Amino acid sequence: MSQTAGATDERQPDLRRVMGPKLLLLFIVGDILGTGVYALTGQVAGEVGGAAWLPFLLAFVVATITALSYLELVTKYPSAAGAALYTHKAFGIQLLTFVVAFMVMSSGITSASTASDAFAGFVSDGFGLDLDPGSGGRVLIALAFMALVAVVNVRGVSESVRANVVMSLVELSGLLLVIFVGLWAMTQGRADFSRVVVFESADDKGVFIAVSAATTLAFFAMVGFEDSVNMAEECKDPVRDFPRMMLTGLSVTGVIYVLVAITAVALVPVGDLSDESKGTALTQVVAAGAPNLPFDTIFPFIGMFAVANSALINMLMASRLLYGMANQGVLPRVFGRVGRSRRTPWVSILVTTAIAFALIVYVVRESGTEAGASSVALLGGTTSLLLLVVFTVVNIALLVLRRDSVDHAHFRTRVPLAVLGALTCAFLAGPWARSADQQEQYVIAAGLVGLGIVLSFVTWLYNRAVRHRGIGFSDVEHLEDDVDEPR
Repeated sequence: MSQTAGATDERQPDLRRVMGPKLLLLFIVGDILGTGVYALTGQVAGEVGGAAWLPFLLAFVVATITALSYLELVTKYPSAAGAALYTHKAFGIQLLTFVVAFMVMSSGITSASTASDAFAGFVSDGFGLDLDPGSGGRVLIALAFMALVAVVNVRGVSESVRANVVMSLVELSGLLLVIFVGLWAMTQGRADFSRVVVFESADDKGVFIAVSAATTLAFFAMVGFEDSVNMAEECKDPVRDFPRMMLTGLSVTGVIYVLVAITAVALVPVGDLSDESKGTALTQVVAAGAPNLPFDTIFPFIGMFAVANSALINMLMASRLLYGMANQGVLPRVFGRVGRSRRTPWVSILVTTAIAFALIVYVVRESGTEAGASSVALLGGTTSLLLLVVFTVVNIALLVLRRDSVDHAHFRTRVPLAVLGALTCAFLAGPWARSADQQEQYVIAAGLVGLGIVLSFVTWLYNRAVRHRGIGFSDVEHLEDDVDEPR
């Protein structure tokens, strides 16, 4: 152990390694499945018509290429800090490291807050409460739900992942139900699969622009695989398990998304799928394929599990990210406090939950006049934008870190794939890949990045004030040595 890290008797206990390959696979699948596919299928179809499966397929390809870069980095540096650690090791720029960490954290908390609002909407629909978006009652339900997520998170990653298993199976069953209904409708002659090759663009957009805009929406449904790298210190064997489980999880979700998109456009005209006044897209699909199934009654409850799972995993990621960054000296060490009994990063959990509360009360309430799906599309698109920028940086960081060797075996991707990943992510993050109604995402993202820059300056002042008790960026390598020491 380095002297810097070990000079105090207040060393925090290690995180508990409880995740084996099966739990890791369910974690990844559960994180990718959720709010995106349940809310955005109709809007993706509205951009490209019957070819709605194509944006999901393209998003899967881009996500998989970047996932290969993540696999090399997480098996090479199995630490909880994730993208921020890779950025710092590659470039050593304090501001860039902090902004990347803040962008990842913000994307997780924003997604979780949006999922909380969606959860409140599903509660309202499921129990017939008729609460308007942004109403006081709906906000209170969202806050209570977020508090429950925090309680599960504090109790421990083992409890959190077990809850993830249950919710993943429920949300997966909802999507499989859509696919099976499509197969049943095909045998009954209700499906028109000729529509799946028909391209239709709203506002007469060109094919390139329409497909790019739809892919940025569909990409929100694919993100989540990167959250798992922040759980590296709680996996039993991350070097062995991550490559197999991440690629398997991406493949499973990619196939499900393509099948759901094909089923949707085969059973319901595109104009109806994208019309929110006619109901949720997937509700229309099952109602058309199996008219006698009361899916409109059970769907809100499946939706509750789907968005609850998204919120839980995103808050797990955000809190572990703060914990990892505190241990690397990028944030004040207080964020690295771990409870002695539950051995969870309780301070980081409280901080991320407080930020989520603020987003629910302010952002969600202010946008309460918009339809739920529109809110998800806006904030989901912002999440995709932030993560696409982060993915661009991670792919470039991998190319830089190829010169750095470690003393253990790890996964290796191909350099051309990392280059392709950087180029495709950078392209999808640009304004040319978004339609006019998606440009507001840049305003939200700019506000978040601006806040991150301000906080980075505050953190720099804080680190200066406590330098004699804390650590600086020059000590990151020593802490990494400590992380790799035998327990």
